Amino acid sequence: MSYEYHDILNTFSTPGYDYNYSDNYNDAPKPCGKEGVRHFGSVFLPILYTLVFLSGLVGNSLVIVVLFKYKRLKSMSDVYLLNLAISDLLFVFSLPFWSYYAVDQWIFGGSWCKIISWIYLVGFYSGIFFIMLMSIDRYLAIVHAIFALRARTVTYGILTSAIVWVVAILASIPELIFNDSVNEHNYTTCKPKYLANSVTWKLFSSLEINLLGLLVPLIVMGFCYSMIIGTLQRCRNEKKNKAVKMIFTVMVVFFIFWTPFNIVLLLQSLVDIGVITGCQISTNLDYAMQVTETLSFFHCCVNPVIYFFMGEKFKKYIHLLFKSWSLTGKLCKRCGFHITYHTESSSSFHTQSTGDQDAL
Repeated sequence: MSYEYHDILNTFSTPGYDYNYSDNYNDAPKPCGKEGVRHFGSVFLPILYTLVFLSGLVGNSLVIVVLFKYKRLKSMSDVYLLNLAISDLLFVFSLPFWSYYAVDQWIFGGSWCKIISWIYLVGFYSGIFFIMLMSIDRYLAIVHAIFALRARTVTYGILTSAIVWVVAILASIPELIFNDSVNEHNYTTCKPKYLANSVTWKLFSSLEINLLGLLVPLIVMGFCYSMIIGTLQRCRNEKKNKAVKMIFTVMVVFFIFWTPFNIVLLLQSLVDIGVITGCQISTNLDYAMQVTETLSFFHCCVNPVIYFFMGEKFKKYIHLLFKSWSLTGKLCKRCGFHITYHTESSSSFHTQSTGDQDAL
């Protein structure tokens, strides 16, 4: 994650500005004050971070409970959904720290600065990778149904999930190495601390997020869904259409929430290397960074909502779950009435290649 916008809390110069250190102080450039951005962030960010944290925690926890209690991880899609929920939970785990940071300063030390920044980016990369895998899973189930009988197994789902986590962890290593607690002007920040070639590393970080977090998934998902649409046009199947509709919605929502931040991040990298200059432009980008990044946070809350409104089975399982937890359910049990639910067993489903049973 790029936390350059946190640096604006104590930045008084335009990024990329070439100062003329002469003795004529009357001609010296005026500092680019950004106190307004700091005030905006201290009010705006904690409220939204708290909303994202609470809704993301509850929603994704329910997904995990449903998958273990009712679905029992009987398919590759279940494995990917479970890992996506875990990714989102990792994502929201960091938000209480950033919420406090936005109001005050970083008080958690250098080690936690590294860990929390790293956890955020691991959650980001793994989340988009699992959405991409879910699209590939739909592609195999519908376009290559015969091959999918052998490929779409729980074992392969666990194996590919492990690979995704390794790639996400490796891609996030720079955050673990460079991020640190820095004290400047009696104010402690959590930001990247580069020993040399800071501009190069900032540019690399920006390009890495745009490449792995946007461009590559866009290409893969675009290919998968173009092939899926072509296949469905030749062979209509209502259950397949519902499954594809849900996963496609997850993909579209992700890009709606993340694309603005990636664009702003790319523009910020141009400021860092001096291609874009000007105090007003820099200040506007700081505001945009806060707004778009906070908007991107909400994606981890949206996936459970999509499952609920678009997945008939998921709605049924949530209903059963709340009934089993409710006071009414407990009273019914005492009166001799028992609420029953059915877990999904391998014998109660079609073959995995049909692509319909996997949708929640």
